[in-house]
Amino acid sequence: MQRRNTESSLADILFPSLSEEELSDSILNIPPEQRRLHTDTYDFSISTILDYLDTKNMYIPEFQRKFVWTIPQASRLIESLIIQCPIPVIYLSQERDERLAVIDGNQRLKSIQSYINNEFELKGLTAYPELEGQRFFELDVRFQRHIMNRTLRCIVITKDTHPQVKFDVFERLNSGAIKLTSQELRHGIYHGSFMKLIEKLNKSHSWRDLLVSNLERRMKSEELIIRFLAMHYGLESYKKPLSNFLNNFAETNRELPEQTSQEFKEVFERTVKGVHNIYGRYAFKVFDERGNLLNNFNAALFDAEMLSVSRLTNEITFSEEEKSLFYKDLVKLFQEDSFSKAVTRATSDSSRILYRVNAVRKILEKHL
Repeated sequence: MQRRNTESSLADILFPSLSEEELSDSILNIPPEQRRLHTDTYDFSISTILDYLDTKNMYIPEFQRKFVWTIPQASRLIESLIIQCPIPVIYLSQERDERLAVIDGNQRLKSIQSYINNEFELKGLTAYPELEGQRFFELDVRFQRHIMNRTLRCIVITKDTHPQVKFDVFERLNSGAIKLTSQELRHGIYHGSFMKLIEKLNKSHSWRDLLVSNLERRMKSEELIIRFLAMHYGLESYKKPLSNFLNNFAETNRELPEQTSQEFKEVFERTVKGVHNIYGRYAFKVFDERGNLLNNFNAALFDAEMLSVSRLTNEITFSEEEKSLFYKDLVKLFQEDSFSKAVTRATSDSSRILYRVNAVRKILEKHL
């Protein structure tokens, strides 16, 4: 029965049933011949997995390392290995350099690795309370061998799989106690020099000053940087869904030449500086119908303000009088029903993105 359930679960992942909306938003954007998921299945012994981790042939992406099980949780996993209780499948992504990135199962592998390295004592055991309080080196050597020889089923999604198909599969696998955000998944799947650049840009003090506090968690601010760069360089070719658009940009620019990396950095920093000078504390926040500033961050307005500034060739510094006139025009814009809808409804439609960007740009150009 266990095997049949496992096979059924795997079949659901390999041969998913998608709704019409999901198909139109993701898979149908990929050529039919590239929609197939390519996988290899292995039963790796724990000793082999630990060797792969030690030699970096298998690795846990940086963003996943902060999610840590408690010692009782990790102890129960070790106990499950001892009593030969089935362990859920580990999912790995084969990278371009042949390394294997852990996409689902990092907590299990981290717990096993930590215990083998004698980093904690067993606690909260139910089947073998006699082993309570023992580290790995304290176990009878027969227990040690038994654990090291246990095998874990590992499914490797190979590098032949289209990146968007791979991303969709990982979203389906994303069912842990702490679900990963789209950007956390993106960071793991498309890691490389581009993501390292995004991490550096995200530490900019000027950038952090523009953000509200809840955007600093779970890589939301990093996603905004990618969103800006993707639209700055590819707005004219944008089409829904937004997540696919960001994935494609991250994949295309995964390993950046130094010159391109420097260009991205300069464009982003120049734009952030311009937004600071023009909008200040009003950046990325909407006005209500009475002209009162609402403190909630608005991603649609983020697009409009960042992209309108990024396309300016000269640095803008408004006098206080000019800034006052500019804000009055901005408040009037929010009172227009068409603009209000463009920043609050169906905001990922390409027509509405273009509309709001051009609307804000016209006001800026009026006050240059």
